[in-house]
Amino acid sequence: MSDKILMGIWKYMIGIPPELMKKRLPGRKKKFEAHLGFMTGELRQVHHFVVRELPYAGKPLPPGYIAERLGMPVERVVLFLDELEQHMTFLFRNAQGDVVWAYPVTVEQTPHRITFDTGEQLYAA
Repeated sequence: MSDKILMGIWKYMIGIPPELMKKRLPGRKKKFEAHLGFMTGELRQVHHFVVRELPYAGKPLPPGYIAERLGMPVERVVLFLDELEQHMTFLFRNAQGDVVWAYPVTVEQTPHRITFDTGEQLYAA
């Protein structure tokens, strides 16, 4: 793994000197923790599962499917999905309550198309 830090600006990637980033990290860490402080291990587990599963499924994921695959009660998964969706950062559900996107992927059509190294194709959220 490289110690190079890149920052995207428009369509360009610009290298950032590591010394500059090290000076900014303590403040960024506090901001990151404040933003993600609500994320418990189980919330993270649900979100990570949905992000991994959407490309394979290629269609919205119902809460019952998520619950079954993670071995959790459906009611608990629905509560977790509610909380993740309330933060408007991590996922969005359709009118039926199925997950249609979980950052950074979506099964809904967007202008951004991605192809994984395993061959799955999906839209980017």
